[in-house]
Amino acid sequence: MLVQFSVRNYKVFKEEAKLTLFASNYDKTTREQENVFEVPKFGLRLLKSAVIYGANASGKTKLIDAIHFMKDFILNSSKESQQGEKIDTEAFRLNTVSINEPSSFEVVFIHEDEMYRYGFEATQHEVVSEWLYHRPNTKEVEIFFREGQEFNVHARSFKKGSLLVKENMVRKNALMLSVAAQFNDKSAQVVLAWFHRFRQLSGLFEEDLMNETLEIVRQTYFKSKVLNMLQLADTSIEDFEITEEGMDLKELDEMPPFFKKFMTHVITETGLSSLYDVRTKHMTYDEQNQKKGALEFSMKDDESAGTAKYFAMTGSVVMALEYGNILIIDELDSKIHPNLIEQIVKLFNSKTTNPHNAQLIFNTHDTNLLGTDIFRRDQIWFVEKDRFGAASLYSLSSFKTDEGGRKTDNFEEKYLQGRYGGVPVLGDFSKILQPENGGAR
Repeated sequence: MLVQFSVRNYKVFKEEAKLTLFASNYDKTTREQENVFEVPKFGLRLLKSAVIYGANASGKTKLIDAIHFMKDFILNSSKESQQGEKIDTEAFRLNTVSINEPSSFEVVFIHEDEMYRYGFEATQHEVVSEWLYHRPNTKEVEIFFREGQEFNVHARSFKKGSLLVKENMVRKNALMLSVAAQFNDKSAQVVLAWFHRFRQLSGLFEEDLMNETLEIVRQTYFKSKVLNMLQLADTSIEDFEITEEGMDLKELDEMPPFFKKFMTHVITETGLSSLYDVRTKHMTYDEQNQKKGALEFSMKDDESAGTAKYFAMTGSVVMALEYGNILIIDELDSKIHPNLIEQIVKLFNSKTTNPHNAQLIFNTHDTNLLGTDIFRRDQIWFVEKDRFGAASLYSLSSFKTDEGGRKTDNFEEKYLQGRYGGVPVLGDFSKILQPENGGAR
């Protein structure tokens, strides 16, 4: 489970941005039984979901990019890069000081009933510092700390680390954690195992979502759950099957953009020249509206874009709830009706449907969610840029009562009024077509 993520000097975030899933005491009387779960061993109350709002280009997606970069660098830095290759990070570029400083990332999480704190600082050329702390009970213990190519290693808790340092096996552009995991170090593998348990997805590109759904619905147990989600969403789909079709590659240009992109990815990554289609079944009726049979549709050709997107994301939702994983989605509301998004959030907030305390983090422009009672104040976050181009991240729970932070306030109304920030400051659009300086066009 995620406790906290922080990033500094990465893309639009010049100063530290910290997303925490601590439940605030002020909101303790609001949806406490549903939206919050306790971790008694560490005296924590954590949130099951969080939503992020902000204007276009404010930094919502960049925050999720930061999480994705951290995960990708951890999982791949030891095996996909070579000495001297650049690290794919990017400092805040609109400041002459920050552009020359490293980007910083840190995550606090609980895995297998123990707490960990791991982070690193890196430029495009090297890992500047790196640290891993372990908290099995009340006291936090340093497993290793790195500064450049100097390492301080806990001899008993990080035996493989000591060997790697002695043999000078950690490159300047690779993480100690990643290298140690390659050599089966237990502490490093625990951290990587946790990172494998969360999915970071884009709601704008269905192929990112579709892969997992196509994989899990081959099992009857998961197919029934996905089908149930489709039927509860009023799609009129009675059943579905996955089919593999031979394909002439010349047909790519005739496909809808989503499936063309998905198929191109499949061919590029796997070399396969076949297309997996989803064949849905709908009931047919006679003139007296009596059932007469079933008609087969193609997901790519006949179903709506919203239905295809919803089907694509059901796999990730089902797997997160089934195993208590973390699901992070950029632009969750793209093509999906607001009422359906609300129901998905409720799945994560519910004790009944989320017994393993999976966590959902997403950004959206859908303000309708603020007008419901599904979120506490501490679950609502905003991203806003200042006039110097730097973004900040803050929670609604940080507002005082006289600033519109009362639990009884209409959050949607006050957000749209600009009371919380995170909305675009617009000019007078009526002047767009007026001749410049009053002259003739």
